[in-house]
Amino acid sequence: MYVGILTAPFSNESLDQVAAFAGQYGFGGLEIIAGPGCNHIDLENFTPADAARVTDLIGSRLLEISSLAAYVNNTDSDPAKRAANNLTVRKAVDAAELLGVKIVCTLAGHPAAGKSKMQTIEEDCAEVFTPLAEYAGSKGVSLALENWYATNIQHLGHWQRLFEVVPHSNFGLNFDPSHLLWQDIDYIEAVDRFADRIFHTHAKDTEVLEAKKRWVGNQDGGGWWRYVIPGLGQVRWGEYIAALRRNGYNGVLSIEHEDGAVGREEGFLIGKKYLEQYLVPGHEL
Repeated sequence: MYVGILTAPFSNESLDQVAAFAGQYGFGGLEIIAGPGCNHIDLENFTPADAARVTDLIGSRLLEISSLAAYVNNTDSDPAKRAANNLTVRKAVDAAELLGVKIVCTLAGHPAAGKSKMQTIEEDCAEVFTPLAEYAGSKGVSLALENWYATNIQHLGHWQRLFEVVPHSNFGLNFDPSHLLWQDIDYIEAVDRFADRIFHTHAKDTEVLEAKKRWVGNQDGGGWWRYVIPGLGQVRWGEYIAALRRNGYNGVLSIEHEDGAVGREEGFLIGKKYLEQYLVPGHEL
């Protein structure tokens, strides 16, 4: 198991600059944002020559690519936008194949207009993700959905139903405990129950502001919790990493930096130092 970073906070810099930072400070790998709004991987014009350049760059910094990330709304209510977003995921799969990367991270999409999350799963997700999973499988790639609460897989009942309607073995999770913690969902039990679907993980923490929660209650729209760097919130990282390890996961802990109180580089380094107390030095156990 090793610590990596999601490259999103560096979206205005080149991949060369991100790799230089990650390599200098001993991170194990990069979850590279690909697609619209980021210049790290240009999916529209990605060629074998581009793949060779990226592979050489990453290797020269003693890094690996944990995944390509195309975080788009795959169940957009606008048919044209939905088709364009699904095509972005397909192009990310194509780029992953050229790079020899086995995972593409994406989103389960937001609820379709006039539908609940469960209805969207049973109708729209089944229609969208069945061909995407099959396409990815044909390229030797797995799809990993981040369990962001705003998307269709807010809670474990949503997860279970999604994997019933799209049962493909290469269709799973980019597991993020931070979204579960503030909802009072047991993220350790979730690891145990969905172990065979965990292909990639995000390392993001959540700080729950108990005093404010007692004032506004847990039904308020927000303000009583926030995302923080691992170790600065309430996720029980030692227990969580032990659960991952117990269930056979030995991949990346990819730091997703959304902590507005900590600078970009500083946050990644704080998270790395904290997480590595639970890991043996080096990429593997």
